[in-house]
Amino acid sequence: MVPLFNAETPVVGKLSIISMRGCEQFTQTINDYLKGFRPYDSEESYVTHVTCPRFGTGEGKCVINETVRGHDVYIICDVFNYGVTYQMYGIENHMSPDDHYQDLKRIIAAMGGKARRVTVVMPMLYEGRQHKRAGRESLDAAMMLQELNSMGVSNILTFDAHDPRVQNAIPLGGFDDVQPTYQMIKALVRSVPDIELNKDETIIISPDEGGMARCMYYSSVLKLDLGMFYKRRNYSVIVNGKNPIVAHEYLGRDVDGKNVIIIDDMISSGESVIDVAQKLHARGAKRIFVFASFGLFTNGLEVFDKAYADGIITKIFTTNLVYRRPGLCEKEWYSEVDMSKYVSLLIDTLNHDETISHLLDPVGKIQNLVTRIEERRNK
Repeated sequence: MVPLFNAETPVVGKLSIISMRGCEQFTQTINDYLKGFRPYDSEESYVTHVTCPRFGTGEGKCVINETVRGHDVYIICDVFNYGVTYQMYGIENHMSPDDHYQDLKRIIAAMGGKARRVTVVMPMLYEGRQHKRAGRESLDAAMMLQELNSMGVSNILTFDAHDPRVQNAIPLGGFDDVQPTYQMIKALVRSVPDIELNKDETIIISPDEGGMARCMYYSSVLKLDLGMFYKRRNYSVIVNGKNPIVAHEYLGRDVDGKNVIIIDDMISSGESVIDVAQKLHARGAKRIFVFASFGLFTNGLEVFDKAYADGIITKIFTTNLVYRRPGLCEKEWYSEVDMSKYVSLLIDTLNHDETISHLLDPVGKIQNLVTRIEERRNK
């Protein structure tokens, strides 16, 4: 692999990557890529090891096993990894986002301000859905960003933020919202070789009005038509902290006989995306693909198995940026989008204090990919 930089290119500081619990495999893959990028470097590993043990009461602490004095530190943090457990009063507990966030603060505190720069790579933003106030509500995402900023974190690197305007909470702090657009499209092309990315064959669909900006980008770079659903809610009642959805109403061009790509930032329970897919299937959509940066599948996989068996959904694409539910990767309807190389490139570039603008703007790569598809079809 051709390195992006050479031995003479200055760096911010010695590179250290810290994996929080549950991110070890992803961090090791990043480390392997970085060693390939830097053949001139004699470092055996860029990973700095930490431990976050828990006492029997559930209290915790952090111990950093190697020095980070003067280092450029990148903390890989997946606050949604419920696969990590700990013992409290003899009971096994799955770590919640709050538990992971507390460990993140412990790691930063354990450095004692000795690192030259600290960057938090938090793919799915902690409390990102609690980004605005409606009534007497807490502003958890803003509080989190301000707290990390006050602890000395220079930059927060996140992916497909639910609402990127949350960065207004730290106007003088670093905040980069990265989109996995190119990686998603590339995964689709590899997984479905006969896909046609032209407006006669394929249409982009937003499952709600809040995701329109994301879908407009896909529609623009791929030159595809765009449709959307809007959620009709019952504002007279509140169920599980929100107004329940009464129906999804469609606005857009006819989808009969077309491939449909539904694009969203996350799949939580999956009820919303399956309802949208059912309505598109009833309208005659040929194949239905789903792009979601984060596949949480909080209510299990059975409902998706049924949707696939019924021909409602053809394939779902989510990234490996967050914990994947056991058994997910073996499903016929699922395709994983590997983001480890992309994260490695971002870290390598930032460590050399270079701009990442070219990495954040994949338009050229997407256009080249679409051109190759058209050339293949015309042969």
